[in-house]
Amino acid sequence: MSELDDIRSFIAVAETGGFGRAAHNLGLAKSVVSRRISRLEADLGTRLLSRTTRGVAATEAGLEFKARGERILADLVEARESVAQASGVSGRLRLSMPLTFGNRHVAPVLGELAGRHPRLEIDVEASDRYVDLIGERFDAAIRIGTLKDSSLVARRIAPVHGIILASPGYLAEKGRPASPADLAQHECLLYTGTNSPDWTFRVGKRRVSVRPTGRLRSDSGETLLAWARAGLGIVQLPTFIASDAIRDGLLEPLLWGYPMQEHALYVVRPPGAYVPGKVRVLIDLLVERFGGSPYWDPCQIAAREHGVTLGFTSGFETETEVQVEAHQPA
Repeated sequence: MSELDDIRSFIAVAETGGFGRAAHNLGLAKSVVSRRISRLEADLGTRLLSRTTRGVAATEAGLEFKARGERILADLVEARESVAQASGVSGRLRLSMPLTFGNRHVAPVLGELAGRHPRLEIDVEASDRYVDLIGERFDAAIRIGTLKDSSLVARRIAPVHGIILASPGYLAEKGRPASPADLAQHECLLYTGTNSPDWTFRVGKRRVSVRPTGRLRSDSGETLLAWARAGLGIVQLPTFIASDAIRDGLLEPLLWGYPMQEHALYVVRPPGAYVPGKVRVLIDLLVERFGGSPYWDPCQIAAREHGVTLGFTSGFETETEVQVEAHQPA
């Protein structure tokens, strides 16, 4: 299927903006990719790529061919899966998931997925690193955050709530903030794995953002939890991380009267109308496990039982073409 290989190579170059990066992603020599593109352009009798100051970009004809080529490859995958459907989902699912939530709650679900589909290989990167799905050839990523427009497709799975916390020792020494504005007078523990460092609250009918300051920073929710328990500052954490410490009296919730912006658990995948079977069964199982009562978050359960509002929403509720912009410690 040399023609299909040529199409794959062209799409990889168009997406990555360079022959070297495309060759790396495809596991091929740069000369092989270059030769395939030259053959494809010769067969078509037109130029598909042009060099720019920033690398390589598709021409107008190239953009049209890329869109059609993607549909051809998607149809091929769909045809193969349709033929193999009787024997179950197969292939290799390459997945990125957040470290804490992934290890605590997603890993058992992936074990169940493997049990349901014996011919499915699962390759997981558990990290709070923000991966490039297309450039690094991930099939999907599980992310916790808020969303902004992009070409990626995200499916909302479940709500995730943040909460402001401090240890009894810290509060005894430094006092308790009475409003979000009071946080400016406190040492805060900062999460660095986000592009949106503000803490956002609802104050009456307004949304108010506060930029916390502090000398301790980390991209790990577990590290921030340990520092907060040690009395080193005030922290914002997802309730699923903080629940045990709250239950044990090691941390106290603050600012209950000012709900924080609600985030969510998403599955994000590369663009395209067709959803590969291996991604579809992943999404279906995550919805099945996390879409109902939040057994994985005691704080949410307790809040529902007592009629407490944990957060306010900001928009995206269904599957749409969006990108996770930022995420909470996860």
